[in-house]
This record gives sequence, structure tokens and C-alpha cells, in this order.
Amino acid sequence: MSRASALTLHGIGASPGVALGRAHTIERSRVSLPKYRLPGPEQVQAEHVRLKTALELSCLQLNEIKAKVPESTEHALILEAHLLMLRDPMFVEEAVRIVGEELINAEWAVRRVVKKLKTAFEDIEDDYFRERRADIEFVGDRVLRNLLGQVVDVDPEGDAIPPGCIIVAHDLSPADATVLMRRGQVAGFVTDMGAQTSHMAILARAREIPGVVGAARASEVIKRGDLVAIDGHQGEVVVNPNEEQVRLFQEAMRRHLATEQALLRIRDLPAITADQVRLGLMGNIELAEQVPSLLAHGAEGVGLYRTEFLYLEREGPPTEEEHYMAYRSVIEAMDGRPVTIRTLDLGADKVPRATGGKKRDKEANPALGLRAVRYCLKHRDLFLTQLRGILRASAHGNVRIMFPMISALTELREAKAVLEQAKEELTRAGQPFAPKIPVGVMIETPAAAGAADKLAQECEFFSIGTNDLIQYSLAIDRQNREVAYLYQPLHISILRMVRFVVDSAHAAGIPVAMCGEMAGDPAYALVMLGFGLDELSMVGSQIPVVKRIVRNSSAAEARELLEQALQLNTAHEIERLVRAEMQRRFGEALLDP
Repeated sequence: MSRASALTLHGIGASPGVALGRAHTIERSRVSLPKYRLPGPEQVQAEHVRLKTALELSCLQLNEIKAKVPESTEHALILEAHLLMLRDPMFVEEAVRIVGEELINAEWAVRRVVKKLKTAFEDIEDDYFRERRADIEFVGDRVLRNLLGQVVDVDPEGDAIPPGCIIVAHDLSPADATVLMRRGQVAGFVTDMGAQTSHMAILARAREIPGVVGAARASEVIKRGDLVAIDGHQGEVVVNPNEEQVRLFQEAMRRHLATEQALLRIRDLPAITADQVRLGLMGNIELAEQVPSLLAHGAEGVGLYRTEFLYLEREGPPTEEEHYMAYRSVIEAMDGRPVTIRTLDLGADKVPRATGGKKRDKEANPALGLRAVRYCLKHRDLFLTQLRGILRASAHGNVRIMFPMISALTELREAKAVLEQAKEELTRAGQPFAPKIPVGVMIETPAAAGAADKLAQECEFFSIGTNDLIQYSLAIDRQNREVAYLYQPLHISILRMVRFVVDSAHAAGIPVAMCGEMAGDPAYALVMLGFGLDELSMVGSQIPVVKRIVRNSSAAEARELLEQALQLNTAHEIERLVRAEMQRRFGEALLDP
């Protein structure tokens, strides 16, 4: 046992799984920032040279790291985004201006610019986009350290990382993450900072490495060599666990591994019920790097490919060629399996500079504002560029196009008209694309759910986005802790809406999927089966659990459970009924492996 007594820290479960190992701390000392005024204008040129040298060195370092990452992965795009920030006039020219006009040293000017850029992200509600503040901090920190002559990156040669260790750090840049993850020796990681949407968390989930972020003082209290146990599902970190705690974690690791191995034995089997009802199990992705995990867990395709990532942290919007290459890499990796590409879901409070958005564009009520398909229809050129890229990529595999945030039939018709325009432009240019591409609608507003019977007449499939559908239907902000308890997936109104959407789709002869968090929760699997959904789309690691439940159930029993639930009055009553039935049939271990 370690010298210290056990200490439990709580953070955010960023990447599921259980790990036990010795801590390997990545100690990144705080930059001691010199602040002084230049003696006179004659010193400005020398300070500009210092700044330019630090910027060039930063670019060289990132290019060296990027060369070690496969070009087709979005992680390479993260590093490319950091390189673009280092060349961004808003970063470079502003720092140069401040040095020249205010006669202050380069370090002080860089810190001022970083603070200004971070402020632009402060009020963004969406976790993913708010987390991008960290990227500005990483880039600024790199430049500052190079100005000060300090070592910047994790040194894989000089600081050997022992196999099976738990990485502990205040925060980890995408560059550090690249070095650490590429070496494949890390059992898990803990950081003080971060959220589920941080690059480190996304990369860890893609590599299936357990991790906890937002663990506050972890890097202060955990010393190199301490024994650390982490639960990446619950967000729990135990430092120097006692013998009983070690035994419990080791047992949890064995149980998790045994469950994973048992579930993966059915990876290639269909999700078909005892009474021969087939349910397609698909995966949700943001990154091409997540595809291997989807395939390893038996995904039958990509049910939701979020494309917003391409627009982040760049000076201009992605070109048609960039769209094409990004989608093509995923489509080819899926090798004929369907890939459902959701068109851009940006706007309102999440408008990166890549789309030309400015801070003054911020809306008073962004959740109900100009976002997703509404934003695309207002910015037709942006929309056409993406659609041409998707269409060109469709020549390489099985593609479906899905429009988000549809609230009226007129929006669907307008979006389809833009798609037809994109096809005509490609035809004139002699660019090949698939002749028939299914076009679908995300049902994520009460308006779309209520008009599902009409929408079903003019599209080829539905996908129910429960995250927003629940939020808008119950009039609650999921990010607001004061009302988060009202986020109830089994609210009677939600169940009724989902059933109407499914019935409307099937009456029109089109399939209907679900791609929100509700779809991947094993506790709700029987309810989903009872609705008669054709597909569920979820994180890859959830697929085997849901598949086991489906294969050990009957659709008739699932429909009966749903009917019982619909007779009850409150979400709490329905939740109790469903969870009790699921635990009776499958046990807690299967529902929460």
C-alpha cells in the first residue's frame, strides 16, 4: 500500500471503464508571466522578432506532432486548428499591434489577446463549444512557454511512461494527448479541468481508455507513484485505496472485462428478438477515430454523424474538398454500411468564426433561435458547400442525409430544394455522386413530432433526437441545475409523442430511428423495442449491452411493458415500473456494467 491514506475525489465520467494503476503525473508548472513596458519605440522591432520566433517555433512543434497522427483522423484536424490559430490575424496581428502601440513586452501582449479571445466563448451554453476555450489557452500557453524558453510538450523519450499507469494532470492539450495515447501504454487518466466534450475525453472514448475529468485538485493531491483507482462511468477517483477498496476495484475490473468479453461474443449476431423482430443498432460519432470502436462493438452503421466539428477553431469555413475528404474517410471505413450524415447544426449561441459569426450575432434566447437547418437556409452558400461535399462522398459508399431541427414541412421542402441545387451544380461540373440518397428528418421539436404524419410523406426516414425533444417539450434547460431534475425521458407526453412519430412513419412506409441519449440507455431498451423503432443509434460501447437485452426479449413483451407504462400518471411511476422490470429480467450488472 502507498504511504498515504485513501482519498476519494469526484469528477465527471469522461470515458467509461474501470482502471487501477500507479499515477504518472504530467507536471506543467504555471507560467510565471513577466509584465513590463518597453523603454521606448526603438525596442518594438526586437520584441516583434521575439514574438515571431515563438510563433514559428510553436508551429514547428505542432507540425512535428501532427506528422505522427493519421491524416484522415479528426485528431489531426484538431492539431491543424491549433496551427491555424497560430496564423490567425486576430491572434498574431492583435499581439503585434498591442506591443507596438502600448509598448509592452510580447508575453504580456499574448496573454491579453488570449484573454480577449476566451471571453468570446464565455457565454456559450453548449458544452462542446464552451470547452473550446481550452484550445485558445493551450495555444497561448505554447507561445508563452516558447517566449520564455521552457519545454512545451510531454517528452516521450526523456520521461518514460510506464505501462498500465494512470495519467494525472491539471489539463492535457491535444498535442499532449496525441503523444500519450499514441503510445498505447496508458490505463486511464484524471485531469483537474475539462468536460465530457473536451478533446482528451473524446479521444479517450475513441480509444476506450477510462477517464475522469473535472476532478478539481487531483493534480495537487495525487503524487507520482500513488496507487490510483478510477471509475470512468461514475466519475470517481480513489487515491491510495485501502486493501478492501483495491479488492473491490479489481473485482469491478474483472467483472467489467468479463461482461465486455461476453457481450462481444455476440458482436456479429443480429439484434433480433425471440419472436423474430429485427432492430438495427447503429453508432453516433463526431470523429473518424471513433469508427474502429463502432465496428469492434458490432455497429451496423453510423446512425448519426455530427458534422459541426469541421467548422471549429478556424479562420474560414471548410471547403467543399475538406467536407468531401472528411466524409469519405468515414464512409470508406464503414465499408458499405450506412452512414447517416447530419447537416450542420450550428447557430445561435454556437457560431464559430469559420461561419462568419460575430459576437454581436448572439441571440437573447439562442436555444429557440437561428440554428441548425434554419441557420443553413439563411446561409445558403455554406449549406451548398456542405451538401456538395456530402454528395461527392456518397459515390464511395452508403450515405443518408439528415436535416436537423426541422419544425415545419416548408423547411423540409426548402432544404430539399437546396439539395437538388447542389446535385445540379455537381452534374454540370461532371462530379459523380450516388443517384439515390435517402433524405431524412430529425424529429427533435414538438412541432415536428406533431406534424410527423405530414413530414413522413416527403422524406425517406425519421430519426428521433430525444435530447432536444425532451428539453423543448418539457420546457427545461438541461444545463440549468435548478431545473435539471425535470429532464424526464419517461414523461408520459414524451412516450405519447414518440409513439405517434413511429406510427406516422410506419403508416407512410418509412423507417424510424432514435439517436438521442435515451436510445443507448440499457434501462430503456425494452421501452424502445416496444415502440417498434427500426433502429437505435448510440455510443459504440453501449451497443453490445443493448443487443444482449434485445436478443433475450420478445417484442410482444416489450409492447406489453410500454402499454403498462402508458397507463400510469407520472414519470416517477413509469421509471419505477420500467427499472423494476429491467432489473428483474436482466440484473443491475447488465444495465450498468
